[in-house]
Amino acid sequence: MTEQKVRGTLPQGLGDAIRDTAEEIAALLRGVADTGVPVPGSEWSVGAAAAHLAQANELMADVAAGHERSHGDGTPQSLAAANERALAEFDEREADPLAGMIVAQAAAFLRAVDQRPLEGTVVTPLGPMSQAELGSYLLTHMLGHGYDLARALGRPHMIDRARVELTLPFLITAMPRVVDTAATAGLTARYTIRLWGGARFGVTLNNGAVAVSPQPPSRPDCTILTEPVTFLLMALGRCDPWGAIARGRVIAWGRKPWIAPRFPTLFTAP
Repeated sequence: MTEQKVRGTLPQGLGDAIRDTAEEIAALLRGVADTGVPVPGSEWSVGAAAAHLAQANELMADVAAGHERSHGDGTPQSLAAANERALAEFDEREADPLAGMIVAQAAAFLRAVDQRPLEGTVVTPLGPMSQAELGSYLLTHMLGHGYDLARALGRPHMIDRARVELTLPFLITAMPRVVDTAATAGLTARYTIRLWGGARFGVTLNNGAVAVSPQPPSRPDCTILTEPVTFLLMALGRCDPWGAIARGRVIAWGRKPWIAPRFPTLFTAP
């Protein structure tokens, strides 16, 4: 049985989820001869997506160790541009070396958190975060691109309810920073977001201003109950909300249930 422990300032289970997710992504990649296979819904190939993961894990490890790393200005558009510049400067696209880098840099992140626990914040590509939020960010990022790689290679993905719940600290922190201001302009609404199994949080919009809280509002206009894997895929722009509703993966109620399908469109996935 795998030994469970709290790593540095990370919540219980997060360090193990980071390590295991990196290993599972590496297992997808090892032995893949053709990394030019396209990733569905993306302009990247398998090799480019794996290279991006290796680079991103290294960046997160550096940030956790206290090093300053510049990578865009925090907007989804600037992050995408920074990713493309970084990929253009990095030639490796072979599967086995990239698999090793992804695992090694996830391990480097965990060592940095163990050796340098911080009570304050670190500066990330999406703004200041605690070490726990940064760990949740790393996990979320790996799950999104791990899902893409699994689809491209015709293999099962590694997203499950437990890992989705570990992404919530990052998502709650990041959502106000990736708001689509055109979509939220003039909108006033109170949402409760619930996942099958019990996790929940609140999102309040007041004339376009967005506040996200671990606690739901006392009188929500709309409560959205979502199957956890579907929730994360919608949050990361990998799943169409209307399709999820049609499949019974999303249920909404309240005084304004019709605003439920609008919710995912209020944010731009980084």
